[in-house]
Amino acid sequence: MRLKSLEIKGFKSFADKTVVTFDEGITGIIGPNGCGKSNIIDSIRWVIGEQKISALRSENLDALVFNGSKTRSASGLAEVSLTFENTKNLLPTEFSTVTVTRRFYKNGESEYRLNDVSCRLKDIHNLFLDTGVSTDSYAIIELGMVDDIIKDKENSRRRMLEQAAGITIYKTRKKEAKNKLDATEQDLARIEDLLFEINNQLKTLENQAKKAEKYFEIKGEFREVSIELAKAALEGFNITYKELNEQQDLEVNKRVQLEAEIAVEEAALEQEKVGFIEKERALQSMQQSFNDLLQNLRGKENDKNLATQKLHYLKEKETNLKEFLDKATGQVKTIGDSIEYTQIQVGEEEAKLAELQDAVENAKLDIENKRRNFDERRSGVDALRSEFQQIQRNQFDAEKKVAVADTSIQNLQRAQTQLTDEQSQRAQQLVQLQEALVEKEETLVDKRNVLADLQAHQEKTKSSIF
Repeated sequence: MRLKSLEIKGFKSFADKTVVTFDEGITGIIGPNGCGKSNIIDSIRWVIGEQKISALRSENLDALVFNGSKTRSASGLAEVSLTFENTKNLLPTEFSTVTVTRRFYKNGESEYRLNDVSCRLKDIHNLFLDTGVSTDSYAIIELGMVDDIIKDKENSRRRMLEQAAGITIYKTRKKEAKNKLDATEQDLARIEDLLFEINNQLKTLENQAKKAEKYFEIKGEFREVSIELAKAALEGFNITYKELNEQQDLEVNKRVQLEAEIAVEEAALEQEKVGFIEKERALQSMQQSFNDLLQNLRGKENDKNLATQKLHYLKEKETNLKEFLDKATGQVKTIGDSIEYTQIQVGEEEAKLAELQDAVENAKLDIENKRRNFDERRSGVDALRSEFQQIQRNQFDAEKKVAVADTSIQNLQRAQTQLTDEQSQRAQQLVQLQEALVEKEETLVDKRNVLADLQAHQEKTKSSIF
């Protein structure tokens, strides 16, 4: 038998799968401190069945699993496999290669496998029983064990020699046999105690047996007496049975009569049920008609409510329109008054302009030429009046001109003041008549524009009303 290889995965410092092959000529593993030599020894002892955590240099079983590092995550299980060559059949199995595997999961589960077949720890011990391979054997020696052998600590040298000579197995078997002998002696002592207890109980059982025999005798006598009593009671029961039969016949006749009466009543009840069903059908039809009428009535009421709401809405709309018409009529009246007042002012200004034109004709012939120009411009104003319909169609421009109208009125008032001042100075300022005439003409054009804007606003107001 020879150790061929050791496979470690997730055990202590061996995070990755590590395989150590023991070829011929390899008797030991060496390396610097901290490289994992002792962990290899611990893994071998652990896989062959070591149960003491202190012997594996750990605090608990969870510490046997690789706990991770800064660059590696923790492992979920620890697994160690030993492979032996069994060409000489030293191991009690028919396989030439034997692999022993032990696994421990972090959830607490553990298992042993022999050639990838699940087995018990006892099967592993029995397999290596005659080979000298055990958890405390010297077949695998670590550095600390060498010091113990040299110093002969706790007779370690003698135990190594006994293992080499094959005596340890006999001591183990002797110890097991002694343990079995002690257990057998304890069983014998227990059996003697049981025999003593049984002997003590025999007397009690004999007394109980005598009492049982007497009980059965009394029970037999009681049975005979009970039979006689039952016979006497049976005769009385026969008489009572006959009376009960006669009474039963009477009750049966009464029952037949009652059933006949019940049948008659049930027939009458069925007839009433038929009439009731017909009445119920008529009631259902009447109820359906009533429901139809009620539904129709509700529909009419809904229509009535809708019509009432519509009428109320139309009345409110009519009231609003009346109010709007009243307001619009007032606005139209106000605008008409404004137009009349403006026309009166324009007439007055035209009269004043005519007077000024007469004065200018008497003063200079140049003013007459300018009057002619004025007439020509008036003809241009008439042409502008012809374009009045086109201006009305442009609602957006009309709204803008409403704002301009106010400004124009103010300009007109200022122009009227200027004309009054000019009239008092006409006689003395003949040289400035030409400039005044031009200014008057511009003022007249502005007034015409104001008049056109007011008329456009009036037409717009009428169109919005109607």
